Amino acid sequence: MKLHNEMVTTTLVCDRKPGNGAVLFRQEGTRMTAPALVMVARGSADPMVAQVTHELRSGLQQLRPEISIHGAFLEQSPPSVGQVADQIAEAGIDEVVLVPLQLTHAVDCSPFLDELLNRSRSRHPKLRFTMSRPIGPELSLLTILDQRLRSSLSQARCLELDGLVLSADCGGDVRGSSLLARRARQWSTHHRLPCLTAVADESGPSVAQAIMSLRAQGRRHIAVGSFFLAADESYRTQSDLAYRYGAVAVSEPLGAAREVIDLVLARYAFAAMDLLDFGMEDAESEPVPERHLSVVSA
Repeated sequence: MKLHNEMVTTTLVCDRKPGNGAVLFRQEGTRMTAPALVMVARGSADPMVAQVTHELRSGLQQLRPEISIHGAFLEQSPPSVGQVADQIAEAGIDEVVLVPLQLTHAVDCSPFLDELLNRSRSRHPKLRFTMSRPIGPELSLLTILDQRLRSSLSQARCLELDGLVLSADCGGDVRGSSLLARRARQWSTHHRLPCLTAVADESGPSVAQAIMSLRAQGRRHIAVGSFFLAADESYRTQSDLAYRYGAVAVSEPLGAAREVIDLVLARYAFAAMDLLDFGMEDAESEPVPERHLSVVSA
């Protein structure tokens, strides 16, 4: 979002719409083109997994119709980030914000995403790319986790509960892992029940190990809250394993909840600030006129 030096004075105004945290910039009297928003998600052979990203895009577009919003996938599901970048370039938009849909990474994206960003810049040198920090394990997502688990408990007609497991795809980065553990403690305190974390990869205990640990404490009615965005292969594996080891209920993934939409907009708005160019470089490159001191005698 570059402000060109004009003969007339322009004013930069910050627009903030309540409830979603998104910030856009415009010149007084003339709306500026907002950077495109591209959500980057893991692909899957299951079309229902990609459907969550499409639902997020639809919800975002309804809230902010002035933004060009897209969903892209890292594997299997089309379109890829490169294909979406081609569409954005053809539409005449020259700035792009990539928002990783990762729930357990709080600051650092996976190395694959960093490589993807570099490839995108090489493929489209005329486009300006920036990547936001991932969604991360934000506190607001516990509200959706509770709603999903209550629904699963109702379907299972379960009236008694004495243990919880917070199941996630992976441990994430250092900050994300720390926050995920904090969310488990907060969830535990809120329900006054012991809660252990479990991950689908090998970076921590599996859901089976977490359930067995709670059973060793004498817990018999254990429910699993799924800190997943969509019902991908990792979610289904964890869910099947949980039921096999005696879980009374396993919640559905978070899906395209309003809280997720708000977080995507917040990440986009913050990262878009990196694309702002106030013309400072141009001003610094201009030669400074020589100033001479004149001595005036009385």
